[in-house]
Amino acid sequence: MELLKKRILSEGRVMGEDVLKVDMFLNHQIDVGLLGEIGKEFHTRFAGKNINKILTVEASGIGIACITAQQFSVPVVFAKKGYNRNVGNDIFLSDVFSFTKGENTKIGVSRSFIGPNDRVLIIDDFLANGEAVNGLIGILNQAGATLCGVGIVIEKAYQKGGRLLREKGVDIQSLVIIKSMKGGKIEFV
Repeated sequence: MELLKKRILSEGRVMGEDVLKVDMFLNHQIDVGLLGEIGKEFHTRFAGKNINKILTVEASGIGIACITAQQFSVPVVFAKKGYNRNVGNDIFLSDVFSFTKGENTKIGVSRSFIGPNDRVLIIDDFLANGEAVNGLIGILNQAGATLCGVGIVIEKAYQKGGRLLREKGVDIQSLVIIKSMKGGKIEFV
């Protein structure tokens, strides 16, 4: 997706060799026009899969998931991080290690919102080691729901997540894949 590549190159900030800051347009301050184009692209890539729910993790994926869900005319469900009293105990839980935060956390979805009749598209902003996606797949497996695919805005190919998930047969569509950020220079696949 050329529009996204241009934004990453012009505004993204590389921190070390592992962290790409795009919070000025993707996940802290959000360029809704860009998200609109991202949602359209995910719709094009996953059209015909009879998706009836979009699933993501709070918080960074919610905006992207909502705009994508508009294209499919389906609801968004997001896994909440940590224990939330307002969700109750009737939830599907998964353990996830956050690459960004460097810590383990539990994510959960109420059993009221995901079930065996659901055909789900997972949406997230980044794919590094695949922990968040694996956690969401675990929730779908507990619910007996069908995974229709995974839409990722930015994948870091030099980390193992995409490769491992594809080896398991997961249909991952990444809009931009970064090969390297060595020396602060972004190189796309």
